[in-house]
Amino acid sequence: MKIETYIDSLVSYAMNNGLAEPVDHMVLTNRLMDLLRLDDYTPSDEPQSEDIEEILAGILDYAVEKGLCDDGITARDIFDTRIMGAITPMPREVIGIFNHLYEEDPVKATDWYYKFSCDTDYIRRYRIKKDMRWKYQSEYGELDITINLSKPEKDPKAIAAAKNAPQTAYPKCQLCKENEGYAGRMNHPARANHRIIPIEVCGADWCLQYSPYVYYNEHCIVFNAEHIPMKIDKSAFEKLLDFVRSFPHYFVGSNADLPIVGGSILSHEHFQGGHYTFAMETAPIEKEITFAGFEDIHAGIVKWPMSVIRLTGANPARIADLADKILAAWRGYSDETVGVIAFSNGEPHNTITPIARRRGEDYELDLVLRCNVTSEEHPLGVFHPHADKHHIKKENIGLIEVMGLAVLPSRLKQELTDLAAAVAKGEDVASDPVLEKHTSWIEELKKTYTFTEENAMDIILQETGKVFSAVLEDAGVYKNTEEGKNAFIRFVDTVNHEA
Repeated sequence: MKIETYIDSLVSYAMNNGLAEPVDHMVLTNRLMDLLRLDDYTPSDEPQSEDIEEILAGILDYAVEKGLCDDGITARDIFDTRIMGAITPMPREVIGIFNHLYEEDPVKATDWYYKFSCDTDYIRRYRIKKDMRWKYQSEYGELDITINLSKPEKDPKAIAAAKNAPQTAYPKCQLCKENEGYAGRMNHPARANHRIIPIEVCGADWCLQYSPYVYYNEHCIVFNAEHIPMKIDKSAFEKLLDFVRSFPHYFVGSNADLPIVGGSILSHEHFQGGHYTFAMETAPIEKEITFAGFEDIHAGIVKWPMSVIRLTGANPARIADLADKILAAWRGYSDETVGVIAFSNGEPHNTITPIARRRGEDYELDLVLRCNVTSEEHPLGVFHPHADKHHIKKENIGLIEVMGLAVLPSRLKQELTDLAAAVAKGEDVASDPVLEKHTSWIEELKKTYTFTEENAMDIILQETGKVFSAVLEDAGVYKNTEEGKNAFIRFVDTVNHEA
């Protein structure tokens, strides 16, 4: 198609998806002409495309051909984000629509905002469709297993360009509000089509946006308007509970605030939430417990591979008070019989991953006990995926995975496919330099299964889910054994004693 056809298609796309009105037609066309350095323009008589991926690919190919854009993944992403930024409404319009809908119903507001974030291509739906997703029925519930492919790996040109690019501290990080409308560079993603919703959390200025690489439905990021570090304390519990007061259909949680057991960005206070039910949310209470002075708060230990205390009640302030007492006790708690060490060489090891949600009119807060202590046997972390599972998962276990959704590395899409083919044909996995890491795992599976071309991939996927379940058990401070359960109760007794 001619470039005019792609431009006409994109302007029509903007109007069909509520990003523009017919009266905006000429302004949008002229903006796109300017970006593509077109001096002349005649509307095309060719059939228009309605597929945003096809439209943007056509514009990018033209831009590369004319020398307006380098032909690499990162350069193309920066340029097509710039193109989409030209048809994305200004923040005042977006905020106005969101607030109007919120007055009617918070669900209507977030439904609209999520669709808007997809329609502007900030969330690239066509890439997310490529993600691998399946379920694994574990003894703890149905776990979600994903191999995320929507975040493109940088190409060598981008890596070289980023290395040689001038260093800048603007924006300070990828969460800062200064990212809204930012053109991007080789070492920082483009956000020209990004719009943020300002919200209030506990009387302070916060912001709401969606993750561009959604791992689950309406995967949102809630972040402080100021660039301040992550910290798990009483105010964090209060903020989480206040957010679900404003958005009762969403859950929200925070990564822990220490390395190994924390998330990837600890320099900017933020939470993650969304409109999704994780396996941990539906996991039952395995043992009822009571905290002295807080008999009005229903408490219990959750049947889950990680160590979770669930607090439920009508008064969020009371829940936050109790959570603060539990956190204070856990920060200084050691039990060397199960490997829990609060401090070593003055370095703290204990923290909490908290998750808030609503249960009807009640508030609920899950407190996942975390410890980032290391040992000679487990130098990456005692309560971290152990070495025998690194062929599947070596990275930190953050908030999303704590709740039962595996985010596995993109390398596994090809590795698992090739592994299934090799084992079905009876080939020696150990002789393949890429697949060799899976050898011990496959040899164990051969003791249980007879692999064929028809069943190999299904078996591999289900057993990958089983590995993830075991990874969560590794990350659990108190194991699902008699010794572990008794040790958990000892900690609860300590909280009560201190109370």
